[in-house]
Amino acid sequence: MRRFSWFNATSLTLGFAFLYLPMILLVVYSFNESRLVTVWAGFSTKWYGELLRDQEFLDAAWVTVKVAVFSSTIATVLGTMAAYVMVRAGRFWGRTLFSGMIYAPLVMPEVITGLSLLLLFIGLGIDRGVFTIVLAHTTFSMCYVSVVVSSRLANFDRSLEEAALDLGCSHFAAFRLVTLPIIAPAVISGWLLAFTLSLDDLVIASFTTGPSATTLPIRIFSAIRLGVSPQINALSTLLIAVVTLGVITASIMSKRAAVAQARDEQAAIRAE
Repeated sequence: MRRFSWFNATSLTLGFAFLYLPMILLVVYSFNESRLVTVWAGFSTKWYGELLRDQEFLDAAWVTVKVAVFSSTIATVLGTMAAYVMVRAGRFWGRTLFSGMIYAPLVMPEVITGLSLLLLFIGLGIDRGVFTIVLAHTTFSMCYVSVVVSSRLANFDRSLEEAALDLGCSHFAAFRLVTLPIIAPAVISGWLLAFTLSLDDLVIASFTTGPSATTLPIRIFSAIRLGVSPQINALSTLLIAVVTLGVITASIMSKRAAVAQARDEQAAIRAE
């Protein structure tokens, strides 16, 4: 084994500092008394109060949450179905085209995706708003869910499904009662990943949004064009807290599910 040298320690420290030091400074200056974000004038939480009284930010946050919940839920359902077909269906006519269409958004530039969806909505005469943003976010986040779920299905012990089928379950009942609970951690991870991507998206949303729907990233981008305000720092701090809480919750749920699965497998082995 290689020794942990000073060079490795320095590289690791500089890397983490480059990634997380700006976030730490942002959190610290969100409690700044001064309106100038680079001048410390004392501790204060007034900018959080100002943020909660800003109706434009609140409306944008509500639109963003709605879009993220709906798009991530639809993307999770479609992505799980696509992953199941890719792993279990074997070779079929059009498999290459099907897999290419699923994974294309992973490598497609967001500008191209947003522009193509914009032209599609204009051609179909669909008014842009929350509905079109949900469709757009579902399109590019479904592939991420498919990758996460398919990796779990690839390592799935199919003998458990076969045992359920031998005991009289239909294919749908075997999937619902056996397969889905086992792959649930991957499905939940895919949903959280899709939810995070939807919260963070700016480029695609800017192409597919309309006057009646402004997401939070678009509102933040519009605000910082006039200069960064302490309210933006406060909002960013809240977003960091929400994402951190979500990651911790997902980790705890995944660990508990893994422990429960291992316990059930050990009980089944002992019963045999």
